[in-house]
Amino acid sequence: MREVIIITDPKTVKVLSEPTRFQILKLLRERPMSVNELSELLEKDRTTVYRHIKALESEGLVEEVDSHGHERIYTRTARMFLIKVGQDESIAEFRQSYLQVEAGRLVEILEKSGFTIHDRDALRALIKDVLDLIELRSQPILKRISEAGVELNEVELFHLLNMLVFIQSCELCEHAKRAMELVSL
Repeated sequence: MREVIIITDPKTVKVLSEPTRFQILKLLRERPMSVNELSELLEKDRTTVYRHIKALESEGLVEEVDSHGHERIYTRTARMFLIKVGQDESIAEFRQSYLQVEAGRLVEILEKSGFTIHDRDALRALIKDVLDLIELRSQPILKRISEAGVELNEVELFHLLNMLVFIQSCELCEHAKRAMELVSL
């Protein structure tokens, strides 16, 4: 299993954006599982789960790693998937929903860490906008890394993303000032 796969193909993101497939990948992050196990956890019939597994497998997101009798065991092909595709209308809604969830999660993390948030909704909207800007401006660099087949581990990905934010930091100064107004550090 690779540490990180950067997904740049809109077709792959479309396959991933289907809610059941997304749930399957979340479950497989815990450990490899059979179609039967997945169907029980998802409360979906085996045929449906198998069809979704095959769609994920065809895009290189899961793979068969073992079998027990007639049961095949599947796992993710990477510990982490980084989705970086251009503006494709068919996945725009999924991307925006994903960013909204992540922005909300970051606000929760700050709150649980004891930071004072002066306006939750404004901060969540600001974080979503900043994540969106950073992702869109980072697309060409990440696509080039993906196309070159460069493998990254989680630490390297973390540093790369920090570097991409740093490169864009001057352009994001007004957003940073607004964030400082919304969060007491």
